[in-house]
Amino acid sequence: MRGRTHLAVGERRWVHGAFGLMAWIVGLVYFFPVFWMVLNSFKSEQDANTSPKLFFHPTLDRYKDVTKSATGLLSFGEAFTNSAVVVIVSTIIVLALAIPAAYALAIRPVHKWRDVLFFFISTKFLPVVAAILPVWILARNLGLLNTRNVLIILYTGLNLPLAVWMLRSFFREIPRELIEAAEIDGAGLKGQLTSIILPMAAPGIAATALLCVIFAWNEFFYAVQLNPVKGSTVPIWVTTNISTRGDFLAKLSAASVLACIPVVLAGWIAQKRMIRGLAMGAIK
Repeated sequence: MRGRTHLAVGERRWVHGAFGLMAWIVGLVYFFPVFWMVLNSFKSEQDANTSPKLFFHPTLDRYKDVTKSATGLLSFGEAFTNSAVVVIVSTIIVLALAIPAAYALAIRPVHKWRDVLFFFISTKFLPVVAAILPVWILARNLGLLNTRNVLIILYTGLNLPLAVWMLRSFFREIPRELIEAAEIDGAGLKGQLTSIILPMAAPGIAATALLCVIFAWNEFFYAVQLNPVKGSTVPIWVTTNISTRGDFLAKLSAASVLACIPVVLAGWIAQKRMIRGLAMGAIK
C-alpha cells in the first residue's frame, strides 16, 4: 500500500514537472520574437540584417534615428500625443458608460437582460473590414476624417461591449448582503456606488481599463484608414520606418520597442490589480 502511495506521488511529481517544463518552453517561444526585436534595436543595420548575432557592439543610434523629426513625416512626439489623447479619452468614456450599464445588468437586472448582453457582444461579430466603408463615409460627411475625434468615437464603441461584460462579472462578485445593508442604513444609489460597489470592484475596473488601453493603443486598421495624416497614432508611425531604400530592420525594431513601452509600463504598474481583478471572475 505504501509502495503504491509513493508511486502515485512520484507520478504526480513527474506530471507536474513535465507540465512546468512545457509551460516554460511555450513561454520562451512566445517571448523570443520580443527578445529578438529588442536585441535588433541596439544593432547597426548591417548587424541586424546579417546572420543572427548575439554578440555585437550595442548602439543607441537607431533610437536617435526614429525619434528625430523629419520634414514631411509623422514624428514620434506627434504620434505619441495623438495615441495618448485618443486612448485616455476613449477609456474614460468607456468606463463612464460601462459602469452604470454593468450595474443595471448585474445588481439591478433590467427586463430581458440576457438579450441586452447578447446585443452588446453581437456588435463584435462584424469584421472591421466589412464596416470600414460606411464608417469612412460617415466620418467624411461629418468632417471627422484626419481627426482624433473619429478614433475616440470608434474606440469607445469597440471597447464598450467588452467593458460591460467584464464589469458585470466583477459587480456580480460583490456580496448582495453588503448592498442590502447599505440600503437599510439609508444609502441611495450614489452612496452604494461610492462606498461599496466601486471600492470593492476597483481591481476589476482597473483590469477593464487596462485592457481597453491596450486594445485602443494597438489598434491599427481604423487608424490607418481614417487618419493617414494629422491624427495618425503610434502604430502608423511605426510603419513609417519601413523604407524601400536600404535596410531598415534595426530602425523598425527600435520604433516597435518605443511603441510597446507605454502599454508594458501600464501593465507593470497595474499588474497587481490586473491579476486580482481577473481572479474576481471576469473571465469564466
